[in-house]
Amino acid sequence: MHLYDDLQDNMNQLTNVLIVGVGGQGVLLASELLCDVAFLSGLDVKKSEVHGMAQRGGVVSSHVRFGKKVYSPLIAAGEADLMLSFEQAEAKRWIHYVKTDGWAVINIRKLVPPVAFLKEMNYPENPVEDVRKRHEHVLAVSATEMAQALGNVRTANILLLGVVSRFVELKKENWEQAIRERVPKGTESVNLKAFHTGRSLQL
Repeated sequence: MHLYDDLQDNMNQLTNVLIVGVGGQGVLLASELLCDVAFLSGLDVKKSEVHGMAQRGGVVSSHVRFGKKVYSPLIAAGEADLMLSFEQAEAKRWIHYVKTDGWAVINIRKLVPPVAFLKEMNYPENPVEDVRKRHEHVLAVSATEMAQALGNVRTANILLLGVVSRFVELKKENWEQAIRERVPKGTESVNLKAFHTGRSLQL
């Protein structure tokens, strides 16, 4: 399977990555790591993020753009080369940001917000399938369960970055360095294991 061959032909082009999820899933750490890797690769990089109410399952999103020269941190709707969604319903909410030939990587994870329990909104019955009906290039990953099997469910975000690393032309060594420097002390080994697990998935 050829992933993003057209993107990787010329790194002078901008690469736009949208990372979305809910509070507490590690969205912001993932976006910071991606920025670190792009910077270590000698690229200009800019990031913009929106913090939801983390304690209430609020939406968290981060725009990451990198290339030879980046002038704005914001990704316009329909311009994301890749969307990484840590939660299924958020993938459905943001899929309109992805290019027609872009990819959506989705963690098969449901985190129903409190308002849904209060009947103020309806949580989609099958968000991943809803996304597949609207977009051709969708990759669903059981990242939470896989991270739990590795011994630390909190590494799901790093495992998903391992998957993302298959889509962008950034050196593995730079990913490894960024992870070692960014994750909490004492968790470097399990996080690197999670990264390599995601990176080696058969897609």
